[in-house]
Parts: sequence; structure tokens; C-alpha cells
Amino acid sequence: MQQVLADPKWADTLTDADRRALSPLFWTHVNPYGRFELDMNSRLELDLATTAKVVPGPRRPESESATAPA
Repeated sequence: MQQVLADPKWADTLTDADRRALSPLFWTHVNPYGRFELDMNSRLELDLATTAKVVPGPRRPESESATAPA
């Protein structure tokens, strides 16, 4: 590919649109976010009892005391 694109005959023939069309050929293998494989056939083993303690509740206005019943 590089040899063909280095040939002056091809360099003069390709338009800007042609060069943009070639760009995915060189960059489709790049994934800047990493690779995440999901196994949709298995479940995550989460301990929901401890998760409920970690998740915060809704916020209250500052005028209400933290001990007031919701």
C-alpha cells in the first residue's frame, strides 16, 4: 500500500476525498477505549446487602436536619 501511494502517478491521481477514504484502512484496528468483552450468559455475583449500604439516599435541603424522618 505504501509503495503504491508513494508512486507519483498515484499521488497526483488521488483527490482529498480519496485520501480520506483510505484513512479507515490504517486506523480501524485502533481502539482508544480498550476492549471490553461482555458475557451476557453469566451474572455478576453482587452482594446486594452491602451494596445497599454503600448507595447514598436522596439529598435533603440544608434546612432539614439529618435526623428528621423522611
